[in-house]
Amino acid sequence: MIRAVLTSLTLALLSFTSPNAPKAGISTFTSHAFKERVALKENVHAVASKTAAVTFAEKQMAFDDYALEVYNDASLKKAGLSFDVFQKAFVGYHNFRQQELIDPANTILTVIDFSKPSREKRLWIVDLQTKKLLYNTLVAHGRNTGQDKATKFSNKPNSYMSSIGFYLTDKTYFGKHGLSLRLNGMDAKYNSNAMARAIVVHGADYVSEAFVKQYGRLGRSLGCPAVPEEVSKEVINLIKDNSCLYINGSDNSYTSNFLNTASAVEAFAMEAVNLPQQI
Repeated sequence: MIRAVLTSLTLALLSFTSPNAPKAGISTFTSHAFKERVALKENVHAVASKTAAVTFAEKQMAFDDYALEVYNDASLKKAGLSFDVFQKAFVGYHNFRQQELIDPANTILTVIDFSKPSREKRLWIVDLQTKKLLYNTLVAHGRNTGQDKATKFSNKPNSYMSSIGFYLTDKTYFGKHGLSLRLNGMDAKYNSNAMARAIVVHGADYVSEAFVKQYGRLGRSLGCPAVPEEVSKEVINLIKDNSCLYINGSDNSYTSNFLNTASAVEAFAMEAVNLPQQI
């Protein structure tokens, strides 16, 4: 039902566009055009009022429904990603959108689940628009975070541990590991020192199936989420420049403002009818 409600609101908004509105590139601003723009603004406010009339429970139903739809269409369960972890990342992504940390056109979400052993593929890159899994690959954790399993996390410099939480990807650079991607840690208690610690996405020869066969686990980094060398360039270029990355871990005390479901649901509802946040 909520899907139909949101669709009708979208169609209502689209119907407000006047066929007599000035064409792009024409600077003449007649009194008639002005009246049309005022009317359009009033109509958009009317749609906003209708959106507000939809109950939060209905909005959340649509939000949860879409999350499950992406999860199923992208075959994420088959790829080893639990719905619980994906849903946390999905909530965070929409809070990034709500806070304008990422461009609305950027529909890429990256999830790393360090509660899984390193010998398993525990990095997923999902396109939330096309509902497709773009990459599922190995990823290493920090040297002092654990052997095969990640058991300890830290935000402290020189800890050589991984840091959990939400990250905003930054710019690329060329370092000792070749093409690398800087990360901005967005959770104050958990990963805010990522940039100062030089926690980056990079390729490494100790992240491979061959290494797992020989040692029973991946090699470990100094805290960076290192990926296989053969896919590092593609992965980095896909997620660079302000996309959402979520690293899940076995720390039950982890909390984040980006896990606020209510604000994520409201942001999703506004996006569903293609309304601007401000008029």
